Amino acid sequence: SRRRNDAHGQMDIRKISRILPHRYPMLLVDRVLEISADARHAVGIKNVTVNEPYFQGHYPGTPMMPGVLIIEAMAQLSGTMISQTLEHTGRVPVLVSLDRVRIRRAVIPGDQLRLETDALHVRSRVAHVRGRALVDGELAAEAEIKFMLVDDQVG
Repeated sequence: SRRRNDAHGQMDIRKISRILPHRYPMLLVDRVLEISADARHAVGIKNVTVNEPYFQGHYPGTPMMPGVLIIEAMAQLSGTMISQTLEHTGRVPVLVSLDRVRIRRAVIPGDQLRLETDALHVRSRVAHVRGRALVDGELAAEAEIKFMLVDDQVG
């Protein structure tokens, strides 16, 4: 397939870092595989490695990715998706609520999380999305996430 690295195609970590304010150890999206042309659907990847700092204490001997970080990865992909609409340029999505959160299976080192988000409602100041995280096609977590869109305070 043709590789693309534009606003509605694939994004590597460099482009993701230009959009999201998150940095190590909190940047939890490694690649965006697709963002639909209308910016209402996105698919991304988080590669889970034993080198993640949280595995040292969660849990020694039985490393599992914290569920809240799986949800955070979905929220970051959602923020990337929302930022692709013209009216939201210069706005930062800030998480305000989580609903219907379910952790369905453990995520362990070596897993690849496939993150999927769909916009339910997007307005000028608020966005509501549904996110899912899958490992090998099996649902690992899901949530509905609401954001407030605030003006980026640059400088």
